[in-house]
Amino acid sequence: MAYQYSKGWFIQQLKAMGITKHPIERRKLESYKTYILRNLYADKIENKQ
Repeated sequence: MAYQYSKGWFIQQLKAMGITKHPIERRKLESYKTYILRNLYADKIENKQ
């Protein structure tokens, strides 16, 4: 269990959406900093609405 809005939480949420790699660079999510994961998560949430 990860703290809400931590790097681990963002990775957990993105993997639950089916995203395991960065859509452009195709590297594992674990290798990115938190702010990049947060932006990716925000983009996916905005696209759903």
